[in-house]
Order: sequence, then structure tokens, then C-alpha cells
Amino acid sequence: MPKFLLKRWHGYHVIALLAVALVFLIALSFYQWQLGVIGVLLLLVIAIFSLRARISFERDLEQYISTLSYRVHKAGEEAVTQLPVGMILYNDQLRVQWVNPYAAEHLPKAEIDASLEELSPELVRALEEGTDEQKIVIEEKTYDCTFKPNERLIYFFDITESERMHQQFEESQPVLTFIYLDNYDEVTQGMEDQVRSRLMSQVTSSLNQWANEHDLFLRRTAADRFIAVMSYGSLLAIEKTKFGILDEIRETTGKEKIPLTLSIGVGYGDLSLRELGQLAQSSLDLALGRGGDQVAIKQKTGKVRFYGGKSNAMEKRTRVRARVISHALRDFVLESDRVIVMGHKNPDMDAVGAAIGILKIAEVNDREAFVVLDPNDVNPDVSKLMEEVEKNEQLWDKFITPEESLELMTEETLLVIVDTHKPSMVIEPRLLDYVERVVVLDHHRRGEEFIEDPVLVYMEPYASSTAELVTELLEYQPKKLKMDILESTALLAGMIVDTKSFAIRTGARTFDAASFLRSHGADTVLVQKLLKEDLNHYVKRAKLVETAKLYRDGMAIATAREEEAVSQLLIAQAADTLLTMKGVVASFVISRRHDGVVSISARSLGDVNVQLIMESLDGGGHLTNAATQFEDATLEEAEAKLKEAIDQYLEGGS
Repeated sequence: MPKFLLKRWHGYHVIALLAVALVFLIALSFYQWQLGVIGVLLLLVIAIFSLRARISFERDLEQYISTLSYRVHKAGEEAVTQLPVGMILYNDQLRVQWVNPYAAEHLPKAEIDASLEELSPELVRALEEGTDEQKIVIEEKTYDCTFKPNERLIYFFDITESERMHQQFEESQPVLTFIYLDNYDEVTQGMEDQVRSRLMSQVTSSLNQWANEHDLFLRRTAADRFIAVMSYGSLLAIEKTKFGILDEIRETTGKEKIPLTLSIGVGYGDLSLRELGQLAQSSLDLALGRGGDQVAIKQKTGKVRFYGGKSNAMEKRTRVRARVISHALRDFVLESDRVIVMGHKNPDMDAVGAAIGILKIAEVNDREAFVVLDPNDVNPDVSKLMEEVEKNEQLWDKFITPEESLELMTEETLLVIVDTHKPSMVIEPRLLDYVERVVVLDHHRRGEEFIEDPVLVYMEPYASSTAELVTELLEYQPKKLKMDILESTALLAGMIVDTKSFAIRTGARTFDAASFLRSHGADTVLVQKLLKEDLNHYVKRAKLVETAKLYRDGMAIATAREEEAVSQLLIAQAADTLLTMKGVVASFVISRRHDGVVSISARSLGDVNVQLIMESLDGGGHLTNAATQFEDATLEEAEAKLKEAIDQYLEGGS
């Protein structure tokens, strides 16, 4: 305890004692005045001593407070001038009024009357946004800036070293990679051992050189599989090259007239090795589901980045998988009390045709089946087909509304999703929650969004249409198949629409499926009637095409007028028409639909991956056929976003 405080404590006790003594002496004076006089003298001496002690206490207290105030003031000055924290005071014009020595030394542009904009534009933005704290890089150093707008004061804490250590930690995180040769079995089937050995030697040599360049640990685990372990820093370096190893392998093997392609699945994040392995396998499945020849990089949040995808999916020569899937589907149908078939919203000819094909599979296996169709959400493209279906009473009875389908669902019902794999795109999403068994049949490249836990998935990006896949499944149904003319014609129409009359995405198996349908009564004349176009529709499409302008490198962009609304079908057809024009390698048509949504349809002949461009705008589709929508945007804003996505793609964006 300080000395003056002790004195203060003693002073209080002395005064109390004097008061008690005075009372005692007054009482004593009534009995013995001599003793009273002596007591008063003694009391006077004590009072004088107490007064002197009090004066000394006041003097010591004043001296202590003065010394403490000086020390506090001195400490404040030391903190402002010596602590490794920058401080800047600014005025209401955002100009520097005062800086402490640390800020003056480490922030070269922090001079009196200098603008904060000159020091760092991010400072001004942070002040305008009312941010309390923000990391800002100035002169290659990272500062944690704390803003005190009421005092017009900014503190700068140098966190460059901690950020560097954090970055080193992040870059040292393990990354697991699975590499798969997409079509190894197909290409090497029947190949001589020497040729196969030379081919694999070239592939292995290229992969080993790639691994050495980027510090990867690479090991071959099977004839067509490799595993690679790397750091996150190496992954970032490889991403800067846009995984050029894909092009290198394709070009190297292409010179031998044996085009091999790679699919790579990458998993990274703050996870265990087992979880990284699951993530890498999931990424590889996603890359293969999108047609192969690409890289899928997935982190623990589920976010995926894609690279590659520059070539069309290779058509499989054998139908072994189609036969296996057909038999598996038959088993699921037999285990069910009924089958519900559902396509995507605003179903097109392919979705309706494939759904009718699944009805036939259920019929030949003696199971009741229904197709979910919203009468208020039917693509004009299928209006003529639905008119023909209504004339066929037996077939028309199989079409039900979403509300009716919910009433028919039981625990034993099998739900078959055709022509889509995204839960957000199906006609009635609630059906997915009502059943335990879901089958997915689709020909689109797999996206990040996928139906949860399906019991059977048949996705083949090489296929022209879902109608082609369903036709192959029909071929392998054990019981003798008899198809109605309208049923086979609907499937054929779906194939014709998606292949643009067998002009694009058409393989040998596409013609095999068409031949099968033709032999079962498909009427090509009826197909032409179903696909006949209205004259007014044709004129509207021509006006939309008329607005097209070449953007860069053969990218044609057509944008409708803001006040004009057209159907999704018309937008897609306009994009197809533009693609037939000389000098156009990819076409994009932007227009507002009748529901107020702004839609973009994209087409290419294969040189440009429009799927990647549309995915960067939260859309999707195929390498040559993709689309996206904007809920709240003007046509001008949509066009600006599209041009930005095209620029990113052409300049190497993933």
C-alpha cells in the first residue's frame, strides 16, 4: 500500500480518537478541573500533530497524482510513437491529417494531406461500406485495418507474416487425385500386345513427366487407373495450366490414330485421407458422368470446378451395360406395385417420348404405370404429339397431373426420372420425398446437383437422347415386345428432335435404335407432322435471328427486344438456326420468356464447350447444347454477363 494511503488511514483514526478524548475531557472537567486542563493541553498537542500529518498527506497525494499523470501521458506517447501499429487521422475529405511514426515508415504514401484513395482504394471502399475491420494489401504487405469513423481514425496491424504462414499451411494441405483412362478397354480391344505396350508407355511417360514438373507422387494402380498425391500448392500451379495434360494425352495418342482421353477426379480440403479419397472418387464419377476428357475438382463444401471437356463423349461399341441396366430395371419394376414416370419441367419431345417408352417397359412386365404431366406447363414442341395421345384413349389414361401422382404414391412405388438428373428441374419435386426407390435415366452431362440416393442410374452423355437409351432398354426386355405406332413414333421423334434430324450427336447406336423403332411401326411421315412448324412461329424466329451480332472468335449473340417475350422453344430454335450461318462457331440467343424469366440458349458444333460457359452462369447442358436462366435481370445485364463468361472461357477460364 502506498505511504500516503497509510497516512490517510491513520489520519482518520486520530480524528476519531480526538473526538472521543474531547468528549471524555469535557465530562472529566465537571469533577477535576486540573486533570481537564492537562487533558486539553495534551489534546492540543495531538491535534497539532494530526494537522501536520494531514498537510503532509495532501502534499504526498498531490505529488503521486502528478507523477502518475505524467507516467500515463508518457506511456500514451510511447504507445503512439513506438508500438508496431500504424495510425492515421483523416478529415471529412478523406485526406490524411496526421500519421504516427510507424505508419509514416511502413506506409510510404501516408503523408500529410495525401488522399486515402492514393494510399489504397480499398480503404475508401471500406469506409463507404461502413466496415469495422478489413484485410487490405498495401505495398505487398497485408494489414488488418480497424476503422473508427467517429474519430476519423484508422489502425493498421501488420499481419503479413501470419498470412504468409497461413498460406504456407494451406498450400501444404494434401490433395488426392484419381486418374482414369476413359476408353482404354474400348480402344485396346483386339490390339496387339506390342502396340498396346507402346501406347501405354507413351501415356505413362507423359504422366510421369507431368508429375515431375508439378511435384506429384504418381503411381499406376491398374491398366487404366492412376493415383496421384500432391499438395494444394501444386494443385494451384496445375490449375494455372488449365490441366494441359488432358490435351497432351489426347494429342499424343491421336497421332497414333488411337485417341485416348483422361478423366481426373480431385479431392481436397481439411479432411482425413479416407474422406479425401471419397471426395476424389466422387469427383471422378462426376467427370465420367459428364462424358470424360475433363477434370472435376471437389472440396468438402461440395463446390466443384471443371476443366477440359473439349471433346464429345466416346460412344461405347458394346451394349453390355444397356443389357445389364435393362434387366436391373425389370427387376425393380417387378418388385413395385406401380411405376410413376416423370420428366423435367416444360417437357420436350425427348422427355415425353422416353416416358412413353418406360410405360411400355412397365406394361410388358405386367405393372401399372403413369406419366406425370402438368397440363399448364407443356412445351409447344409437344402439343401436336399430345393431341395424338389424346386420340389414343388407352395411352391418354396413363397421363396424370402432379396432384394425382401424389395420391397414387406408396412405399412400393417405383419412380423413374427421365431426361434430367436435377431435383430442381423435375415436374413435381415432392415425389422424390415420397418414395424410397428412384431410377434416373438421362443423356445429359452430369452436373453438381443430383437426385439423392437413386437405386439405379443410367447416364450416357454419348447418347443422342434419352429416347435412344430407353429404346435400347426396350430391346433387352425378356418378354416379346409389341409396340403401338404412336409409342414407337414418339420415341423416334424424341431422337430426331435432339439430333436435329440425325445431324449432330449421332452415333452408330443412334441409327441402330432408330432402326429398331422403325421395325416396330414408327411412322416417319407422322414424325414430320408432329414436328411441323407454325408460320407465325417461323417469322418470330427469323426476327430473333436478325438481331444477331458476332462478338469475338465466331461467337454470335442475338438479343431480343426487352418488351418482347417468346417461348423457350423459339429461343432454342433460333440458336440452332444461327449455328448454320457461315463463320459462326457458337451461337447464343437471349430473350425474355412469357413467365418473365430471361433465358439464354447456347449451341456449338463442338469446337466451343458451351456447357462450361453456361455453367459459369449457373446453367448447364451439353458440350454443344446448353442453357441458363436469370430470374431478376434485364436483357442488357444478361448480355453483359454472357460476354464476361465468354471472355473468361476464351482467356482460359475454367
